[in-house]
This record gives sequence, C-alpha cells and structure tokens, in this order.
Amino acid sequence: MEIAVIGGTGTLGALVVAELARRGHQVRTISRGAAAQQHGVTHYQADVRTGAGLDAALAGVATVLDAVNNAKGDAEVLVAGTRRLLQAEARAGVGHHVAISVVGCDRLPLGYFRAKAQQEEVVTGGPVAWSLLRATQFHSYVAGMLAGAAKWRVSPRGQARVQPIDAGVVASRLVAAIEAGPVGRLADIGGPEQLTLTQAARRWCAVTGRRLLPLYLPLPGKAGAALRQGVLCTAETPAHAGNTFAEWLARQTGAAGERGRSEYARS
Repeated sequence: MEIAVIGGTGTLGALVVAELARRGHQVRTISRGAAAQQHGVTHYQADVRTGAGLDAALAGVATVLDAVNNAKGDAEVLVAGTRRLLQAEARAGVGHHVAISVVGCDRLPLGYFRAKAQQEEVVTGGPVAWSLLRATQFHSYVAGMLAGAAKWRVSPRGQARVQPIDAGVVASRLVAAIEAGPVGRLADIGGPEQLTLTQAARRWCAVTGRRLLPLYLPLPGKAGAALRQGVLCTAETPAHAGNTFAEWLARQTGAAGERGRSEYARS
C-alpha cells in the first residue's frame, strides 16, 4: 500500500520512512522543503500551515503518518494544520491516519502540550479512521536541552521527572501501527527508566565529560507540581523500551568520536 509520511525528513519521520522502505512498502515523504533522493521513496512538497500541495501529495495514498512537530506549540501548525491535513485526506480517500503525541499532554498546562492535546481532539473527532500513539520525550530532546544549557556553562537541576526514549523504538511502534490498520488509542510508550532533571543532567555531564555549574530550576505553580509528579512519564516503566539515556549518550558520543578519528586519519 502507498504510505505518506508528513514530516518524513524530521528526526522521527525519517526513521519511520527508512523502516517502511526496508519492509517493502511504497513510501512518499511530504515536507515543506526539498528532500534528498532516497531509494524507493518519492517526495512531495506541501505545507499543512496553508494547505498548499496537500491534495496532489495525498493522491492515491492509503495511510498517512503525521510526524510534523513544532516545538513552540504553534497551533496554526499542530491544530489548524492537522485539520487541513485530515480534510485533504478525506478528499483523497485515505483510510488510516496515524498520529504521534506526547504522554501527559492533556495534564500539563503549558503551551506546547496544550496544542498537542488540541491536536489529538482534531484527530479523534476528524473524518478519517485513526490510530494515536503517545510517547515520552526522545533521548535527543533531553540531550539537546542539556546541551543548550551547557552553552551557558550551567547544568540544570530539579525534580521534574522525565522518561526519555530512543526515537527508533517509537518509530518501530508506529510502523507496526501503520501495518495493523486503525485501532484508535494505542498503549502509551516510554523509555526504560524515569529520571529527575538532576539525574538526567548528571548522566549527561558524566558521559560528555563537561564540568558545569549546577543551576537549580524552581518549578512553581500547577505546571511545576505536575512535572514533579511525573506527568510526562508512563504509569509503568516498560521492560523493553530500548537504551537508557546514559547508554544512548554513550553510543552517540562513541559514534562522534569514531567520525572524528576517521576524519583525522584522512587528513
């Protein structure tokens, strides 16, 4: 069947596209900009913000995975864009819409999470049969946040709880959902361990070897209380959910080191 991945050039979307192609599916990626050629994958340009190009991009498609994300919680992309996408899917006769969301988004009163919860409502009330998976934050997201703080030579500390997961594990779960057909809400997926911000930051510093000034971040109000209570974590820690945060960091650091050594040897 023909499968379209909206946001197929992003972190998660690219992993899903690669796995679908390996399994022999006909895959097309859809994004606002141009994309590099991939064997067995076609690319269309379209924009959920305006709807431009969506009808042509979805013609003949059986299933759509929406992997578009917007870290700022732009409702024009996540909410109105999803509505435009679903309307275009209905016109094209798409039979299955697969959505990725965030664990706890409906219980955290912050902009991005509010937008994700609203996006879910658009999907579940929309015109296309759907499957929806909530996942915890990716390892790369948590690492990027800590690396951003390190530019200011600080390491954040706090009791906010996270449960980071390898994006590859989430991608595999989404591919299985695509192949299974619409089932509604899927079981939430989270990483193999829950960490406080302090624990995650210490692991990041230990693996990267950075010496930074610890900076405690207070968590006021309802949002702070929800984060301390683990609203972004799954109810249970799964037995098999990929590498821990420290293991993932070590793998990334090792890969970077190997690339650096290879470049040095060629110079």
